[in-house]
Amino acid sequence: MASLERANSAPRPRVLVALVPVLCGLTCVFIANIPVSILGGLVPSPLLALVPVYFWCLVRPDLMTPAVALTIGFAEDVMSGGPPGVWTLSLVLTYALVARRRDSFAGLSGLVAVLGFAAAAAFACAMAWAIVAALAFITPGLHLPPLAPILGELAMTVLFYAPTALVVGWLHHKLVGASRGDI
Repeated sequence: MASLERANSAPRPRVLVALVPVLCGLTCVFIANIPVSILGGLVPSPLLALVPVYFWCLVRPDLMTPAVALTIGFAEDVMSGGPPGVWTLSLVLTYALVARRRDSFAGLSGLVAVLGFAAAAAFACAMAWAIVAALAFITPGLHLPPLAPILGELAMTVLFYAPTALVVGWLHHKLVGASRGDI
């Protein structure tokens, strides 16, 4: 059956397949940081860049490398306007956590899968808060960052996980394929 499916599918160019995860991440960064607020700034924007990093690290770790996570994190830093390096380091550390525990995270399904992503998102947000807090200790005049904004961002990130993961999963199915042998 699998050979019939491969025979009917068109060959996928390797360059396109390799670029899909980074383009997904950069698109999510752009969408999350568009300077338009539907709710008038009452809630922070979600960290949509984490969804492709998490998804591709679990589904196709050969395509989501630390360099890709670093690129997506750097784009998040540039677009969000926060202190440089915060989201870059946070996303790379989260990538390392998810890659190290790939079997545990990949085995999750349903609501438990959302909770697994929530754990990874909580780790990313905690790392970002800790980095900014460390900067506050070494920089005169800065104070510890408040917890409410990062908790709001965490909540919005988890809320937007399912729809974003559906889109990324659809792109994976349509553009990349299921196995490394397809490229």
